Amino acid sequence: MSDDRHAAAVFALGTSGVSRTRIGTEASERASRAWWDADADDYHRTHGEFLGVDSTDGEFVWCPEGLHEGDVRLLGEVAGKRVLEVGCGSAPCARWLATEGADVVGLDISMAMLERGVAAMERGGPRVPLVQAGAEALPFTDTSFDLVCSAFGAVPFVANSAQLMREVARVLRPGGSWVFAVNHPIRWIFPDDPGSRGLTATLPYFDRTPYVEIDDDGVPTYVEHHRTIGDRVREAVAAGLEVRDIVEPEWPEWLDREWGQWSPLRGQLFPGTAIFVTRKPD
Repeated sequence: MSDDRHAAAVFALGTSGVSRTRIGTEASERASRAWWDADADDYHRTHGEFLGVDSTDGEFVWCPEGLHEGDVRLLGEVAGKRVLEVGCGSAPCARWLATEGADVVGLDISMAMLERGVAAMERGGPRVPLVQAGAEALPFTDTSFDLVCSAFGAVPFVANSAQLMREVARVLRPGGSWVFAVNHPIRWIFPDDPGSRGLTATLPYFDRTPYVEIDDDGVPTYVEHHRTIGDRVREAVAAGLEVRDIVEPEWPEWLDREWGQWSPLRGQLFPGTAIFVTRKPD
């Protein structure tokens, strides 16, 4: 269950237990919206500086391993491109892309996260339009974007991720890329603990039953969905996308911070993030 870093959300939502149960889109989206609204302040207090949320031009950090788009260029050339960020949170990635010359739209399910992004933009730097919506029904017309990305922001929280892949393929222009980061599926089998306890496998990798936190009435307050590496590939391919690469960032020697289950101890042994680079054929 959530630790002290999420105390405000746990208290506000009355989280009291953990369940492993199937859960559909409506209930999953309701839980995610409530969770990220309630957790926004604590999340930014813990991670905001690392993510560059309050820097004037934003930053594009793909994952807790600190992989920066300015270094790896997984999206390729963005200047002059129409870009959608799915699960933008407070939009530091979207704002960074704007400084690189992209025409960006940020989308997130949580109004509190988006409001944090608006507050950052009001202090200066580029301004990007932000949209509140779920990821399974993107409110955009067909072939609207040259690039779609998600830097750790949405995919693990989507109940029907195959539908998300179809939606992204729909709004992408031919030749466009969809690049998304998720917590590495291998992490599913280990306890959510950055220390030595988190080095012991406890869950089957092939169990796709969601992790659900609940209140006293059994109402979901937090939901996270699991897919294997193969699942992610098959869903993307079924949506008509080509998988070009799967990036598994190594833990950098310079990084000594912990981020939830991510830590130097675990990062030296197995990957914490998987970034899928896909493309819609011409």
